[in-house]
Amino acid sequence: MRKILSLFVLAVSFFSCNKDLVERPDNLIDKKTMSAIFYDISLLDAMRYQDPNTLYKNGINPKTYIFTKYKVDSIQFAKSNAYYASDYREYKKMFDEINGRLKKEKDAVDLINKKAEKKEAALKKAKAKKIQDSINKVKKDKELKIKKEKDSIEKAKKEKGLKTKKKDSLNKTKKEKSLKHKKANKTTK
Repeated sequence: MRKILSLFVLAVSFFSCNKDLVERPDNLIDKKTMSAIFYDISLLDAMRYQDPNTLYKNGINPKTYIFTKYKVDSIQFAKSNAYYASDYREYKKMFDEINGRLKKEKDAVDLINKKAEKKEAALKKAKAKKIQDSINKVKKDKELKIKKEKDSIEKAKKEKGLKTKKKDSLNKTKKEKSLKHKKANKTTK
């Protein structure tokens, strides 16, 4: 008898588990909209966590925002949430989908940020290269100017040396002529 009674209690409890624990509300928010609401709540919570003043600065009250956006009231939301939460597997499935969507969005944002960082790094590198090129050009110009000055000094020295040599050779030639002339005058006297 005990076995039969135990079996009967087990069967009754098994079949009663399949029965809805929470009655379906008359104005139930559909599953897709409920998912969207939870997604937006997750985003708003993340914003509030990252920078608590962001919502305040933009004049956003998260609850009012959600209820206005989806045209629901707090009672309708609470009843719908309780109804969906009564079926643990479906509720978990809904949140797994939301987490998947959040992960996909995060990956997209991370990719955008990564591209922006690469672009910024490339711009910094290009700017640094441009600055280095400018520095190198100034150095080269300065070296060229110094070289030109040295060359002009060398050229001036050479010209002065040539002039001096020319002068010396002219003076020497004049001396030689004058010596020849004096010798010729001496021999003729």
